[in-house]
Amino acid sequence: MACLDKQSDDLVFFVNGKKVIERKADPEELLLYYLRKELRLSGTKYGCGVGGCGACTVMLSTYDPVVKKIRHHPANSCLLPICSLHGAAVTTVEGVGSIKNRINPIQERLAKCHGSQCGFCTPGMVMSIYALLRNHVKPSMEQIISALDGNLCRCTGYRPIIDSYASFAKEQTCCQLRGTGQCCLEQEELGCSSSAGVRIRSGLCNPAEFLPVDPTQEFIFPPELMRMAQEQQGKTLIFCSKRTTWISPSSLKELLELKAKYPKAPLVVGNTSLGLNKNDCDAYHPIVLHPLRIPEMQVVSITDDGIVIGATCCLAQLRDILIETIPKLPEEKTKIYQALLQQLRTLAGEQIRSMASLGGHVVSRGSAWDLNPILCAGKSVLNLASDGGKRQIFLDDQFLAGHKHADIEPKEVIVSVLIPYSTKDEFISAFRQAERQKNAFSIVNSGLRVLFSPGTDTIVDLSILYGGIGSTTLSARKSCEKLIGRQWNDQMLSEACKLVLEEISLPPSASGGKVEYRRTLLVSFLFRFYLEVLHGLHQMYPFRYSELSQDKMSALGVLQSGVPQGVQLYQDVDPGQSPQDPVGRPIMHQSGIKHATGEAVFIDDIRPVDGELSLAVVTSIKAHAKIKSIDISEALQVPGVINVVTAKDVPGKNGNDEEEAFAKDKVICVGQIICAVVAETLTQAQRGAKKVKIVYEDLQPVLTIKDAIEHNSYITEERKLEKGDIEKGFKSADKIIEGELHMGGQEHFYLETNSVLVIPRMEDKEMDVYVSTQHATDVQKLVASALNLQSNKIMCHTKRVGGAFGGKITKPSFFAVIAAVAANKTGRPVRFALERNMDMLITGGRHPFFGKYKVGFMKDGRIIAADFQCYINGGCTKDESELVIEYIVLKVDNAYNIPNLRVRGHACKTNLPSNTAFRGFGFPQAGLFVETCIVAVATKTGLPHEKVREINMYRGVNRTAFKEEFDAENLWKCWKECLDKSDYHSRNAKVEEFNRKNYWKKKGIAIIPMKFSVGFNATYFHQAGALVHIYLDGSVLVTHGGIELGQGIHTKMLQIASRELKIPLSYIHFCETSSTTVPNGKYTAGSVGTEINARAVQDACQILWKRLDPIRRKNPKGKWEDWRLCDKHGLGNKERPCIPIFSLWSCLF
Repeated sequence: MACLDKQSDDLVFFVNGKKVIERKADPEELLLYYLRKELRLSGTKYGCGVGGCGACTVMLSTYDPVVKKIRHHPANSCLLPICSLHGAAVTTVEGVGSIKNRINPIQERLAKCHGSQCGFCTPGMVMSIYALLRNHVKPSMEQIISALDGNLCRCTGYRPIIDSYASFAKEQTCCQLRGTGQCCLEQEELGCSSSAGVRIRSGLCNPAEFLPVDPTQEFIFPPELMRMAQEQQGKTLIFCSKRTTWISPSSLKELLELKAKYPKAPLVVGNTSLGLNKNDCDAYHPIVLHPLRIPEMQVVSITDDGIVIGATCCLAQLRDILIETIPKLPEEKTKIYQALLQQLRTLAGEQIRSMASLGGHVVSRGSAWDLNPILCAGKSVLNLASDGGKRQIFLDDQFLAGHKHADIEPKEVIVSVLIPYSTKDEFISAFRQAERQKNAFSIVNSGLRVLFSPGTDTIVDLSILYGGIGSTTLSARKSCEKLIGRQWNDQMLSEACKLVLEEISLPPSASGGKVEYRRTLLVSFLFRFYLEVLHGLHQMYPFRYSELSQDKMSALGVLQSGVPQGVQLYQDVDPGQSPQDPVGRPIMHQSGIKHATGEAVFIDDIRPVDGELSLAVVTSIKAHAKIKSIDISEALQVPGVINVVTAKDVPGKNGNDEEEAFAKDKVICVGQIICAVVAETLTQAQRGAKKVKIVYEDLQPVLTIKDAIEHNSYITEERKLEKGDIEKGFKSADKIIEGELHMGGQEHFYLETNSVLVIPRMEDKEMDVYVSTQHATDVQKLVASALNLQSNKIMCHTKRVGGAFGGKITKPSFFAVIAAVAANKTGRPVRFALERNMDMLITGGRHPFFGKYKVGFMKDGRIIAADFQCYINGGCTKDESELVIEYIVLKVDNAYNIPNLRVRGHACKTNLPSNTAFRGFGFPQAGLFVETCIVAVATKTGLPHEKVREINMYRGVNRTAFKEEFDAENLWKCWKECLDKSDYHSRNAKVEEFNRKNYWKKKGIAIIPMKFSVGFNATYFHQAGALVHIYLDGSVLVTHGGIELGQGIHTKMLQIASRELKIPLSYIHFCETSSTTVPNGKYTAGSVGTEINARAVQDACQILWKRLDPIRRKNPKGKWEDWRLCDKHGLGNKERPCIPIFSLWSCLF
């Protein structure tokens, strides 16, 4: 769109203390991509693209010229349009600290306390705490935990992260970060010895060694921006591109004129609503209005009627206002404010709370938005304005439903929201249920309010609202009308539940599923509200209304997670071990500091190379269909598009024997890649992909395990295992039970999406492939096969992977083929980094499971016969499904010796994306299945679960169902030690006592044994290679075939080399895993990557050490420095003989 009648303004903001002037700012460009592509600041990561993971967190600092205050807050850069940053200062992880300049205490503590593994989420963690400390030098633990609400970590776990940041808190927790390991909970463990004589310790780092916090060393807010904010208070800012114009008016009058002229133009503050739709290339707005600089929309005032909050105030500001205001008001006036505050503590993460505006939350009317039901129930009022004047409307159910007579006119804007005081005889409650307590959309939320006639329990007014049921918040208006005038008693509750279920309908095919669960939540919330009101009436009128029984009281109160507490114990090294020997010591991750500073380079962090193209794929929208035609003509007309790549462009083999890289004649699942568009930029490639037209002819799909059984659709033959006499066992059993278990799948959600960079070399058709994978050799093999080349011309490189969990074993090879074919066709480098939605669409995850069991057992709980049928949904190709079902069959007995056992396993073939390896590799399904049987037996016999487990566990030396000898000595040692150290029986007694006293609220405790074998059935997977160089200056380079996935494999390899060569870690370096140094490596998986590669490194170092014998004998008292090359020519002399340059490749079988 043309830039109205005015030239585009210069966009001015600061990044890490440096001024940025963008003369042609694009309103559609988001900060994350600007930082990474334009400013080359790759520490800020792309994780999800929708503000849900926190990997992209930056700190935003703004100056308010009216109140003359600077505000620091965290923000998701993946949602922030750069045009919203005019006059702001952005701090990224690079600005917090770096190895080159100085490391910030936040970064140092996170690294030294082992708070990172893969490190992809770490920069976001650092930035969230950095923003907190800029506002609160000594935060509370509650503030620290709240600051991390919006940050996800898939591999480290939150204990070490919380531990590292607890050192900043004003109140220290008793047992965290003690350098001595002394802990009030585990005092007996300090320096003690186990039964085997091994010293046990806790505490992995010493806070005394930490750098002190010095706020004076942080960036100041640029004075230039303060002056600019003062000078531009009355200036309208306009930024425009070819498609969109961004207007930031400075007055309400001007905003209303613009809204009258452009009624369809959205108002954008934090972009947390429109930003979620950015993946749709066709969804854009010609005009965008940014009202953040309008004083009337930022107002906060306490009036006689309630609190008035400006529409552009963010949710974090609303929370802070309520926290400050509630203690100052009479309690009877604050009931709605307390309900709002309860929801604000769990709504989204701190980044979203700091960006999303109250007005945007209200007007977007999302079904899962937690505040709208409360604002509606509390009779909040919207103050509206347009060029025709001002008016007020209630934020009621009619408004939330979008009824025309109660809605905002297209030319109107919400200026502010009046949240009224509550009254003495009024009760308001808020409820929500989500898949996790924080940073998750509600499954169902609710706002409920009742007003009684003064001094009675007669209903005068009633509001019941639910979110998560329909497309917007729903009201049980008719039910409420029928209940007015009724007494607040059990009879009323019974009728209310019946009426609500009739009025708030949820069909069996409702979007989002979980229909029965959501229907249950409707009445559950209503029941809890009923009890809360009864309790409130008793507190107000104790002589008129009786106190709730203990059973009913147990339903009240909000479940609080509190401050996490945990202690990690580890085996100390032998006192006689050399201090220079690092093996067995808690060494910091080799890349830990780089993780925390954002300097660790992942695949998509590699700087663009000359001539690089971006790639976007076109995927199937059909589960099963023939491809009739592919029309790429319109795609080739999109500006910037270079070419479209299809199966016809593959010079060699299109994939492998089981799966195609490009679908050719038929698609077999939604998300299957059909072709790829390459363009100068990713946006252009995505727009081109949208223009590809594909005609399908539908075929019958098979989608579920049930469908596959009916159609006899299986990937492999049945896997069967038998032990004993199953029929005889069932005949001798006292009782027999039968049942089923259904278990859904799971997404890997590695924080780093699948990424590939392919760079063709100038000669011999060589090609460098930089890929995020667990199996570089397979990438090399498939790419070579696709290009019809020998493997020796394909060089695969992997420095580190940002999480994998099994999901990057097979699929990255196909992504590499697609990029390599595109690079081969165009002759230019190609980058293929999947966006989160495409990654989750194309790839599979953990196998859904269905199991049927028949178990025969005795009265004492002994299982004497079991017949298991196991099915997994393998998806459309074989992938790893054959191995997974074999592992399920082999491991389903877990730690239990069942004398008569039969297991049958089937891998079902369906038209879903192929499911693949996932952490545990079949055991989570098998383990849950057999434990379901154990619980069923315990329930039938009335015995404690742990007793049934004990009586069925392996004892002594036995043979498993697959004929392997198994000694259960360690199993029983672990079992008894866990019972003892956890004080299980005492705690279980307390749990039972609590549950007897609390009818509605329950606690649980369980102890479960586990027999889990690591590695692979095929022993050749247990081979590994290593290459060790010793250079002229005595430095050592170690390479091996393992992949760094966050488990610290490279760190461990350096520890091994340090021990074997008897040199400090500072002498040793690891570069990357590459097929050019260690060929034919196996994939890093199965919990054996470290063990097998460590042996190869050890073997290489031991041989090198032996080669040094002649030199050491001539100078036995010398050190490594004395044995290295003695002169610059490498010739040596008789007095100081030089050592040769040693390189050794070792392969361990």
